[in-house]
Amino acid sequence: MRAFHCSWMGFFTAFFIWFAIAPLLPEIKNSLGISKQQIWTSNICSVAGTVFMRFINGPMCDKYGARVLMGVLLMLCSIPCACTGLVNSAASLSILRFFIGLGGSTFVCCQFWTSRMFTKEIAGTANALVGGWGNLGGGVTQIVMGTVLFPLFKLGMTPDKAWRTVCIVPAVVGFCLGFLIIRVSDDAPKGNYNEMKKNGT
Repeated sequence: MRAFHCSWMGFFTAFFIWFAIAPLLPEIKNSLGISKQQIWTSNICSVAGTVFMRFINGPMCDKYGARVLMGVLLMLCSIPCACTGLVNSAASLSILRFFIGLGGSTFVCCQFWTSRMFTKEIAGTANALVGGWGNLGGGVTQIVMGTVLFPLFKLGMTPDKAWRTVCIVPAVVGFCLGFLIIRVSDDAPKGNYNEMKKNGT
């Protein structure tokens, strides 16, 4: 069951990283003086990153397994998320969101992993649960970032400084969980791929 819980938590946290900037966009728009069209362009770049990476994730899961790929993606996508405060133009916002959007591709890892861990009799149910709970992260992020963390950060700093620093929270959460997933979970019911190769299974 470790893989099951790591799968949905990883996908949930990927949404936390991916959607963290969304509730902050009105403040970012005002702070940078960019247009609504430029915000929409950054939204497109965010989705484009996810679509691009999902095509790559399939073959990568086949070769390396979902555990390592999920963990690495969470840790890598945490880096641009933590760098949100460095954004100073519409172009840098779009580029940043493209790389953060790569985290949304963990959906492929999530579904591959549960399909690998469960028999065909319950694989569909397992996939539905991890996919559903993972997608819930998008809604929870709107609440946590928009109505809890961002207002909390604004209590001790200016709105401009608040949106530039608040994304460090999901970045730290994502990086730590990515590392934990690699360390504690399993690729398959019989263990991790490297151990299975050594044992000839």
